[in-house]
Amino acid sequence: MKKLVLAATLSVAASTAFAGSMAEPVMEPAVIVEEAASSSNAGIIVPLVLLAVVAAVAAN
Repeated sequence: MKKLVLAATLSVAASTAFAGSMAEPVMEPAVIVEEAASSSNAGIIVPLVLLAVVAAVAAN
């Protein structure tokens, strides 16, 4: 009788190891980090271009 109870207990314990569904695992999308363009170059170039335009207009 003890062997029967032990076998029943082990079979119940073993069946819970396979619990769950066969659904596909959900994968998180890869995080892509894009570096921002440096605004310090635009901060210098734009005033220099405007200064060159103003100097060209004043020269005429």
